[in-house]
Amino acid sequence: MLELLFVLGFFLMLMVTGVSLLGILTALVVATAVMFLGGMFALMIKLLPWLQLAVAVVWVIKAVKTPKIPQYQRNNRRFY
Repeated sequence: MLELLFVLGFFLMLMVTGVSLLGILTALVVATAVMFLGGMFALMIKLLPWLQLAVAVVWVIKAVKTPKIPQYQRNNRRFY
């Protein structure tokens, strides 16, 4: 709701200062894109520790669950 009031206030201030409708729409599109990219960047920074934790857990699980090669499948036979 607060964002909607901000956009309406932004629109009204541009109208009062005499900016054309095309300029207002362009400014709204640019502001929306900048806010979207900023929000995505902030979300990425916020989730970065959890992503690192997930990578570390997968690395540990792969290290613990290495496939055990049976003795007869190993390639260490002597020459006969």
